[in-house]
Amino acid sequence: MTAPEILAYFADDATRAYQLIQWLPVLERLDETRPVAIVSREPETAALIRSRTFLPVHEAVDFPDLIALYADLDAKVVLYCNNGMRNFQSLLNNKMLHVHINHGESDKQSMVSNNAKAYDRVFVAGEAAVLRHSLGLIGFDTDKLVRVGRPQLDLRPEPVLDPSDRRTVLYAPTWSGDAEYNDYTSVDVFGPEIVEQVLAVPNVRLVYKPHPKVTTSLLPAIQVNHATILRLIAEATAHDPAAGHRAICRGDILAVFPGCDAMITDVSSVGLDWLYLQTDKPLLITDRYDDPERLRTEVPVSRCADTVDSTNLEELRSLLVDRLEHDQHRIARAAMRHHYFDDLGVGDSTRQFIAEVDDLALLRDELIGAGGPGSHAETA
Repeated sequence: MTAPEILAYFADDATRAYQLIQWLPVLERLDETRPVAIVSREPETAALIRSRTFLPVHEAVDFPDLIALYADLDAKVVLYCNNGMRNFQSLLNNKMLHVHINHGESDKQSMVSNNAKAYDRVFVAGEAAVLRHSLGLIGFDTDKLVRVGRPQLDLRPEPVLDPSDRRTVLYAPTWSGDAEYNDYTSVDVFGPEIVEQVLAVPNVRLVYKPHPKVTTSLLPAIQVNHATILRLIAEATAHDPAAGHRAICRGDILAVFPGCDAMITDVSSVGLDWLYLQTDKPLLITDRYDDPERLRTEVPVSRCADTVDSTNLEELRSLLVDRLEHDQHRIARAAMRHHYFDDLGVGDSTRQFIAEVDDLALLRDELIGAGGPGSHAETA
């Protein structure tokens, strides 16, 4: 087996493995340039990742195991797709360059963290992310930021929806987050009402694709409303089997986008993925806090989308009918796409990502050779 030069470190349990799984095809492309391996701290997660990739997966459950593994592998660069607490055990290694790549691009508050200061580089999508870091962090060195776009959006998974004569509206809510400040989900506040309004649109097909952690949530309000949404879809399907309504609770949401004519989502990476891939199709953003000024300030994409909150929920049906016929935000979305993703086209992000990682691997060798940690070079 070829010794890996690049490591993707993931310390969390299997319920969060989606954060790394979405990177696997990109890492497999990177492996064609420099050998890549995965480092997992949880056996269950390691088993899941092994089932999804040909890349070697190493387990290091305990901290001494991790130290020994790193000494054995002697890799050059390690990538992190989240800010898990055990990332800091990995960051103690001083012979690799540490790069945060995140698992999406969104306006959630969790996207900007003081943890970013711990990494040698932070890969971001574009100008919006640069501003998010420069405005949100005190004393952060913005020279650490590297704009690479969003490589996952270069992928083209096999579409999962059958063609339909109906107009397809996708409802794709996020989860409740780890803390109240990072809670943007609409499921518990008006998820069923959104579904009822969509189902009332003439000649419509509804597709419900929740965040994976919605389906496993332990919060009673999320559990009840998720079950209610599934029941509403089942009842609508029984009443009109030809409509083709779907609830898709597993799989890649990018495989759901093709065939959809409009999307309703929460503040999350999904809305920005839609902005990039489906720029010419209507986007609606929910606001659980009924605070339009805050939303416009903190979530720029909302400026080129319609907002759904408790004050206009009863008008959603008529709004959807209008937007499917008269998409007045289309030009604004094209400009906003540039704000988030620069001018990168399909394929450019992956090439940029691979080139930047390759440059960092070369830089690491230069730094080690120049008398950095682990070098035997004489110093003055």
